[in-house]
Amino acid sequence: MSTTFCAWKGYKLVKREASLLSDFLVLMTACTRSTVLSLYTRVFRVARTWQAQSGVKADTETERKYIQQEARTLFRQNQQLTDPEVIKSCIEECEARLEIGLHYRNPYPRATYLPPLGLATQKGRKLRVQQRLRKQAKPIYLQSHDET
Repeated sequence: MSTTFCAWKGYKLVKREASLLSDFLVLMTACTRSTVLSLYTRVFRVARTWQAQSGVKADTETERKYIQQEARTLFRQNQQLTDPEVIKSCIEECEARLEIGLHYRNPYPRATYLPPLGLATQKGRKLRVQQRLRKQAKPIYLQSHDET
């Protein structure tokens, strides 16, 4: 009889831990949701007040449309994400792109140049290792862009 009680007590403890975990996930989800929504509105607020560095009205309109379209595309592309680490990296990428765009007054992602097989190699490294190193060397603000 005591084994049944211990098993039941253990089940109750597991159930309580699962409940705490689900409560934590709901709270974390609400927090990340508000963070993402505030970031989304911030991007569109920046797009609304954006002025092109050249001062030409046509350039300003083109850049505003680019900011809005890029934000819509990336946010819709990532709206089904559930992994907290992936969501966190997407938030960091968005914040980085926004800050870089505001600092340089250029809404387009900054290009990086890594020549093919240009990373430091050791004897016997193959193409797969070079590709992995290139992926690791990619800055956070370009994580959503495919390699060309």
